[in-house]
Formats: sequence, structure tokens, C-alpha cells
Amino acid sequence: MSQDHTQLLELAKEAAAAGAAVLASRNAAELKASNKGAAGDWVTAFDVAAENAVRDVLVRARPEDAITGEEYGTHVPASPSGYRWSIDPLDGTTNFIRNIVYYGTSVAVADPDGVWLAGVVNAPALGKLFYASRGQGAWLEEGGHVTRLNGPEPGRPGQILASGFSYDPEVRAEQANALAGFMEGFADLRRLGSAALDLCLVADGTHDAYGERGLNEHDFAAGALIAEEAGCWVRRPRLTSPLDGGPSLEERLSAWTCAGTLDMSGKFPL
Repeated sequence: MSQDHTQLLELAKEAAAAGAAVLASRNAAELKASNKGAAGDWVTAFDVAAENAVRDVLVRARPEDAITGEEYGTHVPASPSGYRWSIDPLDGTTNFIRNIVYYGTSVAVADPDGVWLAGVVNAPALGKLFYASRGQGAWLEEGGHVTRLNGPEPGRPGQILASGFSYDPEVRAEQANALAGFMEGFADLRRLGSAALDLCLVADGTHDAYGERGLNEHDFAAGALIAEEAGCWVRRPRLTSPLDGGPSLEERLSAWTCAGTLDMSGKFPL
């Protein structure tokens, strides 16, 4: 691992830990939940506070890097380095509001060519820290132990597919209609409410595959790299960079993010 990759991964861990510490202080009386537009698309005071905590760590360490976050959009410094961080301070906000444990802080960084170099998903309610850097494998820290992740077992019986659904009723109806075709060969479906963690659970072999249409970059940035470094087949959209205004709504809603064993690669639409 290059020194740059080492430093970037350690910084991603520090930043994700700062966000996760905010989430770990969850207090139902202080949620201040509000709707962001689409039914079910919520934001809380903890989303905002966690993003501030993550950004503070990154800006102190690398003030010339750009940062794209779910709550505050993209900030580009006066003399940009070309590196850009993509952060989701609270992936799984609805779970967080309802005290369902599948949520966490996701932090990832890409180089000037758009190659993802390091990613971390810190899930405080689960006590799990998932992380990866390019070319150096994917790892899980849990209960003081570090385990290398190797993805799901190919061809095992009772395979589980993980997915998610849009807040937009029309898009959700399309997704539901297509579900029967995707389920062929799978025994069951899981919908945990956090794309970042669904991708990590493919990396650790809990899920056999994951596929979802219409994700934002911050939803998949860290988790997709973690699954890829665990040896999984991964497809992530090459969306227009937020530095250039980001993808159109149509581009985003048509793009798929998928992960699984190599034999899963033909199961999802192009």
C-alpha cells in the first residue's frame, strides 16, 4: 500500500469515527426529524451534526480536497488538489429515527481520475467498522478483532438478495414489477434500509448479492469499494462528477449499483 493510500484510509477512518460518535449519542427527544421532499426521505439534527463532524476532520487534515456530502452538497476549495471525498453522515436515516440498528457513517475518497482509493463504513449500533483501500483488501473490525473479508460463498443454497426501493411511488412501482425477475435463483430478499451496509454485508458474505437502481454517489462510494476489495463482482455507476453539477435525475434513477459473486453479473440490467 502506498503511503498516500495508508494516510487516506486512516483519515477516512478518523472522519467516519467522528460521524459515528454523533450517531452513537442518539437521543429520541433530540431527533428534530423533517422531510426533505419525497415521502420517507428524512433528515434529522444528527445527520447535520454528523456531516459537520466528518467535514471538520477532513478539512483540518486536507484543506485543498473537495468534499461532497449528502446534506451540504459539494465544496470545492480555492486551490483544489483534485482529490474528492464523498460522505454520507447517516446512511439509514429512517432506521435511525425508528431505532433500527442498520445505519452508519460512510466516507470514501477518489483521486483526480475518479478512482476510489479508500472507503469506510462505521456502524456504531452494530459495533462494526468496515474498511478498504484499493489493492489492499477489505476488512472488518468488530469486538477488538480484525477479519479480512472475502465475499459470499459462490453457489451456496438458500441465496439471499438485498435491494432497496425508491421514495418516488412511480419508480418504486417499476422496481416492484421487476422484482420477480431478479429473484429467480434466490431464496429470499432482504431490504435493510442502508445501501452502504448492504454492500458491506455482501463483502462479509452475509448477503449473496445486492442490486439497487437510483442510488446517490454518497450511498455507494465506500460500500462498493469495500465489496470490490473483498473480491466481489461490483458494478457502480460512473455518474457525472458533482464538480460538474452532478448527474441529471434521469441519469441517476436509471443507474444500477450491484455486487455479488462473479456468476451474479448477468442477473442485473445493464
